[in-house]
Amino acid sequence: MSSAWLFSTHSVCSDAAGVAGNILAFVLFLSPIPTFRRIIKNQSTEEFSGLPYIYALLNCLICLWYGMPLVSPGIILVATVNSIGAVFQLIYISIFIAFAEKAKKVKMSGLLAVVFGLFAAIVVVSMRLLDPHMRQIFVGYLSMASLVSMFASPLFVINLVIRTKSVEYMPFYLSLSTFLMSLSFFAYGMLKYDPFIYVPNGIGTILGAVQLALYTYFNSISGDDSREPLIATLA
Repeated sequence: MSSAWLFSTHSVCSDAAGVAGNILAFVLFLSPIPTFRRIIKNQSTEEFSGLPYIYALLNCLICLWYGMPLVSPGIILVATVNSIGAVFQLIYISIFIAFAEKAKKVKMSGLLAVVFGLFAAIVVVSMRLLDPHMRQIFVGYLSMASLVSMFASPLFVINLVIRTKSVEYMPFYLSLSTFLMSLSFFAYGMLKYDPFIYVPNGIGTILGAVQLALYTYFNSISGDDSREPLIATLA
């Protein structure tokens, strides 16, 4: 009875952490909306770059594949969050291509084809050339590398905040959401005993905590109160 109760509690806790991570990730997926409202309103992509959305799509696709039962049984919440993320990124990329000038259209369309080509290659290699154990390790390392590279992007913002002594480009709510999402998936990975989840999200949690600490420190000095999503400014 005691063993069954512990198993049940562990399962509930891991599912709760995963669901919380999904909800918080959804908030982050919505953050570029102001950028694309502006693009649609002005009928132009102006000086915005579509590259962050291309990188985000590739990251979502790789992590989606890692979360699928064919690769990693028992972590379906990783697949759900990244499937939603992939849909959002495809929508953003489609809007960007629709309103971009010809040169940008060609470049973004080519990069989108490359992303799908790479993803197809990963799926084929992992399914046809690797046994289930090696498949999980192969895709796991790819997803971890992809996540770490995504989580490393705030280093630019952290450096900018330190140089300018201003939190203008590091909005509090976006930093808080990123921190809480990383923390949720770190807990989910720990409860699932999956280093490919908890290692990159542990790094994300640390970087998120650094951002919040810097925000608290520099906001108290400068009195800045930025609330616009960061991606709308730097995309």
